[in-house]
Amino acid sequence: MHPDQQVFKSHGGKQAGLGWFSLGVGLVLLVAFRSFDGSGMTNSLAGFLLGLFLFLLGLAALFAHTKQTMVFDRCKQQIVIEEMTRKGTRKRIILFQEITGSSMGYFGKPSNCVNFHFIRLHLRSGEQYILFAPGWFYDGCSNRQIMEARRQQLESWIKEGEIHSFCQTRADYAGCTRKS
Repeated sequence: MHPDQQVFKSHGGKQAGLGWFSLGVGLVLLVAFRSFDGSGMTNSLAGFLLGLFLFLLGLAALFAHTKQTMVFDRCKQQIVIEEMTRKGTRKRIILFQEITGSSMGYFGKPSNCVNFHFIRLHLRSGEQYILFAPGWFYDGCSNRQIMEARRQQLESWIKEGEIHSFCQTRADYAGCTRKS
């Protein structure tokens, strides 16, 4: 990794672990509430349907197992997001000049110890793109200070006025080219 790049990789193992956990809990609920007849039908039916939902959610998480890699490249002035799935690889490149601003987002509740912080990019096209989206399991996403530091670093790279001349003088980085 070059000092003018930051590379972030999601943890697919955590996603798979959550899928297996959901699959197991769903299976337990399906077996425990499989007979939903008689006077307590509504509670048993609710337990069975919850089990079915968790089981299917676990299956979907296991089959949709993906890994995402993000590279913030200071010299090339771009963010490269690469998603690797069972179907193949998809790559998106967001140029710094396309970004009009960024903000922090939050998903979850601190009271149940599930919280994800993410960066929302505001693009010139009006689109908003989420970096470090919940469910990808990136290191540091549960810590607001870490995510805010990442956002501020990205903002400083975007706003840096001398980036072209900085990269042009770096002989050790062959990937830098001056854009007109």
